Amino acid sequence: MSSTHAPEDAYTAEPFVPDRGGLPALRRAAAECRGCPLHRDATQTVFGAGKATARLMLVGEQPGDQEDREGKPFVGPAGRLLDRALDEAGIDPADAYVTNAVKHFKFTRAEPRKRRIHKAPTLRETTACGPWLAAELALVEPELIVVLGATAGKALLGSSFRVTQVRGTVLEEEIHGRPQRLVPTVHPSAVLRAEDREAAYRGLVSDLKTAAQALS
Repeated sequence: MSSTHAPEDAYTAEPFVPDRGGLPALRRAAAECRGCPLHRDATQTVFGAGKATARLMLVGEQPGDQEDREGKPFVGPAGRLLDRALDEAGIDPADAYVTNAVKHFKFTRAEPRKRRIHKAPTLRETTACGPWLAAELALVEPELIVVLGATAGKALLGSSFRVTQVRGTVLEEEIHGRPQRLVPTVHPSAVLRAEDREAAYRGLVSDLKTAAQALS
């Protein structure tokens, strides 16, 4: 292995994850995470939000522009669409714990001072951030995980995951050493980008209804 790749191979949040404490302790520790280079450009760490007693965990890709500024997950346009879809599927958004596979906003700028454009995290960056997601899962112990999009799916289920093949079905897999039930679906931002937004939204609601039934 050449030395040029060594730093990237060594990316991990592991040394920053505390051994004890609840979600508040995790959130405080995550604010100081330097496990991969994404912390350098982002405004702040955007950790998960919700109750430790939540039966449902929603896992997305990474924070967006608004989330990065506010420090909370799913507060931008995709988050508002997700809340509406959850509500329509019979799930109270306040009862879910929401988080992302990657806790820092990764972006590119066409020019200085221009709008920050979302850039997908690499598998290495997602893997580096994995210890935070593992710690959240261990503390919340959700009965069901809704996987929002391909990046979250690969983070939880491995690089062969394809959202189109399994969306709207209940999967049973071992995640970080615990049996978990998961319902994969598209990321709400994909609905916002879809040519037929109404059909894409209906598909998301339908998948979330499957999740609601699995929880009932």
